[in-house]
Amino acid sequence: MSSQDSDQDIRVAAVVLISATLLAVGLTLGIGTQKMRSDGALTPLIQAAAPATDAAPLINKDASVVVETGVVKFYFASGMADLPAGALEALGASVAAAQAGKRLVISGFHDATGDPAFNATLAKQRAMAVYGALVGAGVVESSIELKKPEQTIGSGNEAEARRVEVMATD
Repeated sequence: MSSQDSDQDIRVAAVVLISATLLAVGLTLGIGTQKMRSDGALTPLIQAAAPATDAAPLINKDASVVVETGVVKFYFASGMADLPAGALEALGASVAAAQAGKRLVISGFHDATGDPAFNATLAKQRAMAVYGALVGAGVVESSIELKKPEQTIGSGNEAEARRVEVMATD
């Protein structure tokens, strides 16, 4: 066996070993990122990386917002946490109330169908989207109270289970 054959074998073995290592690292990172997305753990990291005051909120055309007797109700598209069009305009009175010394309470809701842990996480992500919009509009964080996501009961409108409410209190 010549030394050239031995060098060739070492190079092939090195290339195979490096390729296998890169493949293993790539798979590990890919699986970890996917798990973080499904657990909702990646969302706070993404939000922390984006400047809250300079970033416009995400807008979802399949969602809506309604103001009823001083309560702002955000209705989200199924499986989504993007704010509906008109979100900032609808929060105008709430922002003014907070700046006048009132406390804002954010309540998220979800239904009983599907995976309960996923539903609770999605309700929290929706509430955090509203929270981010309020902070971005100038509301001091200490003026906002986040309530634990609640499960809707009954068989009403499915959109009612995909909502976040903002209410000003004394």
